Amino acid sequence: MERKAYPRPELVRKNWTNLNGKWDFEFDFGVTGRERKVYSQEKFSKKINVPFCPESKLSGIEYKDFINACWYRKTIKVGKLGTDRLLLNFEAAYYTTYVYVNEKEVGSHNGGYTPFSFDITDYVVEGNNTIVVCCEGDSRNLSQPSGKQSPKYNSYGCMYTRTTGIWQTVWLERVPAVYLKKIFIDTDIDAGIVTARVYTEGKGERKISLVSKFDSSLQGKATVSTKSSLTTLQFNVKDVHLWDVENPNLYDLTITVESEFGKDTVSSYFGMRKIEVDGTLLKLNGKNIFMRLVLDQGFYPDGVYTAPTDEALLNDILLSQRMGFNGARLHEKVFERRFIYEADKHGYLVWGEYPNWGFDASLSEGVQIYLPEWMESVERDYNHPALIGWCPFNETWNVNGRAQNNELLRSIYNETKKFDKSRPVIDTSGNYHVVTDIFDIHDYNQNEVFLHERYKDFNENEVFVNYTERQSYTEGLPYFLSEYGGIKWTGDDDQGWGYGNAPKTLEEFEKRYVGMIDAFRANPRMCGVCYTQLYDVEQERNGLYYYDRTPKFSDEMMDRMKKAMEEVAAIEKL
Repeated sequence: MERKAYPRPELVRKNWTNLNGKWDFEFDFGVTGRERKVYSQEKFSKKINVPFCPESKLSGIEYKDFINACWYRKTIKVGKLGTDRLLLNFEAAYYTTYVYVNEKEVGSHNGGYTPFSFDITDYVVEGNNTIVVCCEGDSRNLSQPSGKQSPKYNSYGCMYTRTTGIWQTVWLERVPAVYLKKIFIDTDIDAGIVTARVYTEGKGERKISLVSKFDSSLQGKATVSTKSSLTTLQFNVKDVHLWDVENPNLYDLTITVESEFGKDTVSSYFGMRKIEVDGTLLKLNGKNIFMRLVLDQGFYPDGVYTAPTDEALLNDILLSQRMGFNGARLHEKVFERRFIYEADKHGYLVWGEYPNWGFDASLSEGVQIYLPEWMESVERDYNHPALIGWCPFNETWNVNGRAQNNELLRSIYNETKKFDKSRPVIDTSGNYHVVTDIFDIHDYNQNEVFLHERYKDFNENEVFVNYTERQSYTEGLPYFLSEYGGIKWTGDDDQGWGYGNAPKTLEEFEKRYVGMIDAFRANPRMCGVCYTQLYDVEQERNGLYYYDRTPKFSDEMMDRMKKAMEEVAAIEKL
């Protein structure tokens, strides 16, 4: 099984080569490979199917114990480049990656969840070339964010199988000597204006052109000539078609960079939409919204972190929408770009998160470790209309008796807001807030009668007496119940775990499920909820689907659950 699709659908070039598939592979349990110059080794003892991690079945390795380092090797053929440049791109690899071409180190990257690239033009020759990759990482190292990767040999609780090494697509791009490096797009739906900050690479004069269309109809264009690597262009759109959940309208955008070295043409897209916090309300395009979210862990039985096919990414969105959800918390992981692309196309709201579990948030040096990794994810997904907010941390518990470093959370929040002024930011989901645009909390009580009583006084005329001592609600902020539910249902066996006491019958499950959403949806101060979770993951058996994505319930029961989730919320009537 191979992953063949273009991995960066928001910036598409025609001249690219997918390097997924069979690579030579070697373990490096002693983390001595660089000292031993494994990059010069002519033969490796194993084969692996990239981009699947060696812990996964789809990799062909399926080694489940800790792998603190591993090596990859592949021979590629390069044609005559002339003045063109050759870029080697990695969508993600855990955790520190060293890249060698023809036995020479071309660069390294820290962080296990974001893309990185190297210009390998000066390292390759015409004909055969050898790429060697070393990945070093330890999910038990508290200075390395690792998300839900188990720090024990076995999975347990809500900690799952680890992911080592390359786990997303590796690919080549051939570009002119002056080319588009990145672009950040901002839309103003009130004025009908699109503003683009365009970054280019290379020296000399370049002409940058933007052309926007909607359903093949020209909507706007802008052109500028410059020698600068950063240029801002702006144009008015002819017809404003808003992006929202019901109508996820997307504009096509062609970006052209012309120079004496040739033309770099990149296909992109954008959505016209506005997300804003208005007092206690969260608004999309000026209308109050109620986020009907589900927790999505991004794990797969045979691929672990990596979806077996591109269709599987879309399928998870469709499964969620089948249950009446309009979005998801992309939990403790930076999801593949193609997943967020499908969210853009299908009107599916998502929150950008980072795998902060496995990282010690009490570290005094935490900012210098965490901030670069986090901001790479913010930059990567900035242009996606489906992404409506950022949440860099989740449940920042004490570590060995040490409380979270509040200045770490404050700094990450502040830097995120400086870079992206268009989206709300939650500093840490669940606990313990330092500075946040939305007050969120986790509540796993499953007694629907009790929940009605707990939240009944929470309306715009009364002060809410928060139920937990560890968090005090900040008056005047939107209130988001960002984790709830977690009802266990295992089918024929009683293995695994979920939150609370498992219902004994399907009727009891449905009553509990519907009763909880009824309690929350009726509250005029709640801007959204997030149900735990979409599908089972290994021993955690509280999904609405089994781990293989087959349904747990009949179509009729799912229809009733969907209806309860989709009913108009009190906040949407204000």
